[in-house]
Amino acid sequence: MKHLKHYLMLLTIIASIIIAPLTALADSGTASSATTSSTTSAATDDSLQKIKQKGVLVVGTSAGYPPFEFTTKKDGKTEYVGFEMSLARQLAKDLGVKLEIKNMDFDSLLVALESHKIDVAIAGINITPEREKSVDFSKTYHKGTKYFLIHKQDKDKYKNYMDFKGKTVGTENGAMEYAMIKKYIPDVHEKGLSKWSSLVIALQAHKLDGVLMDSATAKAFAQNNPDLYAFNSHMKVTSDGVAVALPKGANSLKAAVNQTVDKVNREDLINKKWLPEAAKYMRASQKTNTVASYWTFFVKGVEYTLLITVLAVICGFLIGILFALMRLSSSKLLHSIAICYIEFIRGTPMLVQIMFVYFGIGAIIQSMPALVAGIIAVAINSGAYVAEIIRSGIQSLPLGQTEAARSLGMTKRQTFRYVIMPQALKNIWPALGNEFITLLKDSSLVSTIGVTELMYQTQLVQADTYKGVLPLFITMMIYFFLTFTLTRILNHFEKKFQHA
Repeated sequence: MKHLKHYLMLLTIIASIIIAPLTALADSGTASSATTSSTTSAATDDSLQKIKQKGVLVVGTSAGYPPFEFTTKKDGKTEYVGFEMSLARQLAKDLGVKLEIKNMDFDSLLVALESHKIDVAIAGINITPEREKSVDFSKTYHKGTKYFLIHKQDKDKYKNYMDFKGKTVGTENGAMEYAMIKKYIPDVHEKGLSKWSSLVIALQAHKLDGVLMDSATAKAFAQNNPDLYAFNSHMKVTSDGVAVALPKGANSLKAAVNQTVDKVNREDLINKKWLPEAAKYMRASQKTNTVASYWTFFVKGVEYTLLITVLAVICGFLIGILFALMRLSSSKLLHSIAICYIEFIRGTPMLVQIMFVYFGIGAIIQSMPALVAGIIAVAINSGAYVAEIIRSGIQSLPLGQTEAARSLGMTKRQTFRYVIMPQALKNIWPALGNEFITLLKDSSLVSTIGVTELMYQTQLVQADTYKGVLPLFITMMIYFFLTFTLTRILNHFEKKFQHA
């Protein structure tokens, strides 16, 4: 037994001597393999090549953040201006490609970047450790302090961030300022909205006590509105600054972007050229831009709203008929599929469905335009409600109608087409009308993915004119006119059905 212990100890020592070098060699091989893999990945990265092949650089932004990026009117059309938009044009020029700008909500930009709906995001995005987990960043091209925007009459009331204790402070959803408000101000009530223009409107309506934003933007809003005042928050900014956001692993594109950023920093283009240009656009907008002069924006918004509604109504009605018949089918499989579709769609918000179709399915079908994604999402949503309306209309008819038709020698298809559906349509017409009217109004939700419908155009007018309530009132009246007209048309056909 004693010798056995000695043998076991000897075997353990020998095994450790043999295994240790092998383990080290394996680790070295793994590290070498990882290094080689990393080098190969960098060498095979084709992010820059793809952009040059398609000849277009798609830049995501969130216009309405002067002087970073905002919109102005030129020859009746929207033009994106601001020093970051000048940076985007410089980047496209350096790459030798055309520039395409996609305007969307700030909190949708990084999702669009990860799903490859855009090539880069340029929208005053600060570098933070949380964001670096999902996207890469270029070198920094702007560092600014954080300012509060308040009512001018309150400038003696608020001197620094501690004065907002227990108050309501707003900032943009997904912005770094949102975390700063919670971190520095005790007992604060933070309020996040999707657009800076919406925050300024809320401030003017006394829904907020202050808005935290970049110093340049706060000063821009204060200069264009005599009732507002901007001052230094004296908050410590932990970010490395503002940079271009890129997809993870796009090393060749990142290197090209950094070359442009280095050039911009070296020549101080932002301070010497682009900020003065942005200020000139803002002064011109303040003097000449009125809401009335933006009538073409509202017309374009109405065109897209009607296009989305008409196509979604047609597709939704066809989907509704299909799933209504599937739910009424004697086949358990078809019945179960219809039940799952109807319950799932009706149990989830349309806004989530729109975002999923555009960013989720759109990540697979990357060529899918935002307009197409919006129409698909709205049609799918409408189809679930229309299916239930049609099903209830069919089931409301007496069974004798079907029996009488079949006794006359009609087939099932003829019975449905000539007997059941005309009577069901007559019964469900008011409910269908309500669904169409709701669809017309709910089409405004597709503005979140950058579709230029009526609500999207309204936000552009708000950002351009620095007026919040009047554009909303005009939009409200346009929607009322559209829905009132549609109601009269539907009532006309309802009377004809009743007469028939």
